[in-house]
Amino acid sequence: MAKLDNNETLRQVNACWEDSIVPALVDYVRIPNKSPAFDPDWAEHGHMEDAVTLIHEWCKKQPLDGFSSEVVRLPGRTPLIYMEVDATDPRDNTQPCVLLYGHLDKQPEMQGWREGLGPWIPVLEDDKLYGRGGADDGYAAFASLTAIATLQRQGVAHPRCVIIIEACEESGSYDLPPYIDHLAARIGTPKLVVCLDSGCGNYDQLWCTTSLRGLVGGTLRVETISEGVHSGDASGIVPSSFRVLRGLLDRLEDVHTGEVLPAELQVDIPEPRRRQAAHAAQVLGDRVYSKFPFHEGSQPVGTDLTELVLNRTWRSGLAITGAEGLPSISDAGNVMRPRTEVKVSLRIPPTLNAERAGAFLKTLFETSPPHGAKITFETEAAAGGWDAPPLVPWLESAAQAASQAFFERDAVYMGEGGAIPFMGLLGEKFPQAQFLITGVLGPASNAHGPNEFLHIPTGKRLTCCVAHILSTLTPASA
Repeated sequence: MAKLDNNETLRQVNACWEDSIVPALVDYVRIPNKSPAFDPDWAEHGHMEDAVTLIHEWCKKQPLDGFSSEVVRLPGRTPLIYMEVDATDPRDNTQPCVLLYGHLDKQPEMQGWREGLGPWIPVLEDDKLYGRGGADDGYAAFASLTAIATLQRQGVAHPRCVIIIEACEESGSYDLPPYIDHLAARIGTPKLVVCLDSGCGNYDQLWCTTSLRGLVGGTLRVETISEGVHSGDASGIVPSSFRVLRGLLDRLEDVHTGEVLPAELQVDIPEPRRRQAAHAAQVLGDRVYSKFPFHEGSQPVGTDLTELVLNRTWRSGLAITGAEGLPSISDAGNVMRPRTEVKVSLRIPPTLNAERAGAFLKTLFETSPPHGAKITFETEAAAGGWDAPPLVPWLESAAQAASQAFFERDAVYMGEGGAIPFMGLLGEKFPQAQFLITGVLGPASNAHGPNEFLHIPTGKRLTCCVAHILSTLTPASA
């Protein structure tokens, strides 16, 4: 069989992206296919079906030998696109299997898009495609099949490939386990899992994700009186529900540093992950924090770049993502409000048990309520993190060679701050598998937020890297 020609690979991939993938992604961005957690009536609205149809129809038109695809539907669940590409020699039973993963559901709109942009308004500007979902990660199905097609056009041998595109990831992938069980016999036992739903520290090299934080989320509610009363009459006698809530959060987080205080919510960070964090910090420099849109004069929580990387990837971190019980400022009269509630989003270390962390939070908040206030914490999300198995030499070598070939720089390994529930599930089901977790969500790409964009040159080069790595996966390497 032929050996992959890097120049030809780049030419073919660039052409496919320009002529076919980018136009398809422009259409995809227009579809408001919000994940079921944000659109409970998704089936009736039909946007998810539109996205499935767009992607599946594109995939079916690709010039691939040994290709099959279908939309699998389980009752009451979001659909899933399932595709297979036979190994170059399907009679060779020693050929390993590769599972490639992506998702097509999106986060909700979010406020703050700059003029001319919007979540469902595709805009091509400066090598970027703006709009919700292109980078997170609508491009995954297109890139996966393009990588395989590039190998076939050049006569390069490749393993059997299974591609799964789910529609529930942004909701915690709760629909995915039933599909994995339903399709288990067809999937087989992958030797390599490729996930294109992660991030990159810059757009200059291949970034491989080594770990993912988990997430515990819920609503913390404080009630002190049954109805609002005049603040001049009640203040100094009735405890403010806001003050009580503020004190409860102080049990969890140091207000001055942002450190999550309870030892039960932290873990010992493995030494190899510390070394990788130090290398990533060295590569990135002040881009560890400068990628964020700080106001002038605002600063990160610390100056040690390695510690900032570890904060983001291996330590618990709190965000308050919503609030109720507070009127808008224009409607805020002099009233002692009866309740304050906030949405708590706690990122937890990769190896911390999410269910136990959620139970700990409930106890932490509800025990010994100040002033006897009525306090409830309702856990709404508990997703475990993931720590990759040790990297085998062939994959480390292949990732390095791919990064050098298409980015002309070394590959870098770093944890990610977000969660991809699918990884923990696959890690449990296929403990012998290797994992290549990567993506295009780099500086300022702002997944889930306003002005989200896909950096198209990185998408192209990443597609080439996937092709290169697939070409190295042989029976001997597996």
